[in-house]
Amino acid sequence: MSRRLSLFDSPFLLGFDQFERALDRAARASSEGYPPYNIEQLGETQIRITIAVAGFSMEDLSVQLEQNQLVIRGKRQNDEDENRVFLHRGIATRQFQRAFILSEDIEVVGAQMDNGLLHVDLRRIMPETTVQTIRITSPKDARKGKTIDVTGEALGAGKAEE
Repeated sequence: MSRRLSLFDSPFLLGFDQFERALDRAARASSEGYPPYNIEQLGETQIRITIAVAGFSMEDLSVQLEQNQLVIRGKRQNDEDENRVFLHRGIATRQFQRAFILSEDIEVVGAQMDNGLLHVDLRRIMPETTVQTIRITSPKDARKGKTIDVTGEALGAGKAEE
């Protein structure tokens, strides 16, 4: 069985399988061109996704956060076009689903409809930098039956040493 080569095959990138799957999902989703959308950087931490949803009402649209995916769906509730005869139909109003994979430091602030455009505002949360020091032990510590936890406390066989 042949295995495809991945950017994440490096031995220095451990535990990044979910990112690889997310990139595969994003590649598949990007091939769909309807409805058109823009992604804007509004500030240092603000991002706006704008989707052209002409012909859809607010009741026809849903914006949901499913784990780390922002999923926007559109489905017309009532189809008034059944009785109309079009000589040319260039404005698409078919149902759609558009998904955007968000990193863990992105939160959805809100969504608003304006002149046939759906705006979804996002904000990047700036995390605090944390440093964790791992204590280095020797084989001599292991022979004494001590277990070292990451807080640096020495523990005996089930009880703390005094």
